[in-house]
Amino acid sequence: MTLPLEGVRVIEVGQALAGPLAGVLLADMGADVIKIEKPDGGDDARIWGPPFGPDGKTSLYFYSQNRNKRSVVLDLKLAEDVDKLHKLCETADILIQNLRPGVVDEVGIGPETMLARHPRLIYCSIWAFGYQGPLRMKPAFDPLLQAYGGMMSVTGRPEDPPTFCGASINDKATGMFCTIGALAALRLRDRTGKGCLVDTSLFDSAVHWVEGQVNGYIANGTVSKRHGTGSPVIVPYQTFDTADHPICLAPGNDRLWARCAKVLGHDEWATNPKFAKSAERVAHKTELLPMIAEALKAKPRAEWLELMEKAGVPCAAVNDIGELARTEQMEASKLIQQLPGGPKVVGLPISFDHVRPHSPRSAPSLGEHTDEVLGSLPK
Repeated sequence: MTLPLEGVRVIEVGQALAGPLAGVLLADMGADVIKIEKPDGGDDARIWGPPFGPDGKTSLYFYSQNRNKRSVVLDLKLAEDVDKLHKLCETADILIQNLRPGVVDEVGIGPETMLARHPRLIYCSIWAFGYQGPLRMKPAFDPLLQAYGGMMSVTGRPEDPPTFCGASINDKATGMFCTIGALAALRLRDRTGKGCLVDTSLFDSAVHWVEGQVNGYIANGTVSKRHGTGSPVIVPYQTFDTADHPICLAPGNDRLWARCAKVLGHDEWATNPKFAKSAERVAHKTELLPMIAEALKAKPRAEWLELMEKAGVPCAAVNDIGELARTEQMEASKLIQQLPGGPKVVGLPISFDHVRPHSPRSAPSLGEHTDEVLGSLPK
């Protein structure tokens, strides 16, 4: 298939997750992504294991975020290697960097310098806390932003301590926002002929995830609390134990709630003034939720899923990762791809005309393409 970003060249100067994720999304959509790595070990994520890939030393994490790229080793502390980067940028459309705040200016590749020399370049900076404010020069990793950004305070049960989300959600979101910004900036360049600076940050992403809670606080001063798997505005909308395995129920309106109550064998709940309407269910949830929990213990999960789905009630099994990987839906989605000469990894979560792009190459070894890429540059 013809991929939408064929002919676009991306220079990725970064490591770990947010920057490489933006790079791999663009690569899977057809861009030629050249990953710049430092001579001493390259991207730190290369050793973030186990598990490791077929070579026994490169982390599966690195394979996943760096498939379909070319690796070039440059020491950006050396003026001659910075000059090589400039020559690369003369051939590029997008540069992505998520180095420690201040480093790009120290080595002479900050946005003002690069855009002055390469006016058609889309320069994407990924920050920890953003390009302004008292914390602008502070580095950070995902869990620190889950803490600082309020996410931990609203994750988990009320009796639990603040809890991390199980995925690197701020890194992932920032990589995606960077990609969105880069593509929008390319569209702008189509009209103006000029590149621009795109800034994203883990802090901005963290605030985006809790925007509802922040908006509520600004509106009425209410500080959101932890609700376990439940919702502060919809009841029931959470997980429950059954006779064997947990289930998630999400009857998100009064009509679906009436169907749910019927399946549970308690039609009267749907007409009881305390439970009939959404606002009343929220107000009386301490009474209602234990009754739902008790009813669900009467049958195993598979039986409840069949009954709820037949009645049109939104529900799902609470899968662990192994159960997820073995589902028929996972198989049908073709999300898992075999990298050439590498491991199996989760691929691009986008399809074009019902075709999901697959990476034609695995993750590169450190500096694998240095001679190939630099040798092709104009002298």
